[in-house]
Amino acid sequence: MDTWRGKWALVTGASAGIGKALAEQLAAGGTNLVLTARRRERLEELAGKLAAQGVRVEIFVADLADPAAPEAIHAFTSKKDIAVELLINNAGFGAYGELHTVALPRLLEMLQVNCSAVVHLTRLYLPEMVARRRGDILILASTAAFQAVPYISTYAATKAFDLLFAEGLAEEMKPHGVRVCALCPGSTESEFHDVAGQAHLAASKKRETAEKVARTGLRALAAGKSYVISGMGNYLGAHGQRLAPRRFVTRIAAGMFKPQK
Repeated sequence: MDTWRGKWALVTGASAGIGKALAEQLAAGGTNLVLTARRRERLEELAGKLAAQGVRVEIFVADLADPAAPEAIHAFTSKKDIAVELLINNAGFGAYGELHTVALPRLLEMLQVNCSAVVHLTRLYLPEMVARRRGDILILASTAAFQAVPYISTYAATKAFDLLFAEGLAEEMKPHGVRVCALCPGSTESEFHDVAGQAHLAASKKRETAEKVARTGLRALAAGKSYVISGMGNYLGAHGQRLAPRRFVTRIAAGMFKPQK
């Protein structure tokens, strides 16, 4: 984890779950950090803990559901004269249920956070990386990116966007010395299921730890992979479904995720 020792990393959604685990592992490897999320108290607590390990830590409170947030984050790092050499687009959330029952503002916020903010932040920091001829970008996708998932249809579609965006950009950036990787976890020990309204599903699934997922993503990025699926079971599931008709796979997923009456 010392690939980014002495360099600066920006982690979105850093206050909990995979984002927090990524920040902790980077700090353990000597990486300086810019942490951003919505909850100031959690950011301040985490920043104090990580700074005690001897790295520099800055926090910036922002809600990526606000279209102006990426520009504000970039302005903050520019004002601090921080050269972000590792950008981690981790922030994201889901919403569970039949589409017509999910509040429209919630759906549109999901598109903003999971897709638009990812592209926006990447576009803001990428020119600096290209100019230096080095840099790294980790984008949080999901195993849900590999097939349609009824009842979290919008979330799965946003993660498919993230995966394809990362894979295409990874190839595009090779001549410029910039590495890009999509991290695709399955069910993970985090607040995701509670926020999405899927607590009953989380309890029924074997979940990986956020620390294990974070370690998998950072290692894959350092190795130059364009994507990685965390967990052998998740890998087999994501690729095994390609052997079956798409409609059949979607029907199976619907049975797994259908709301309980």
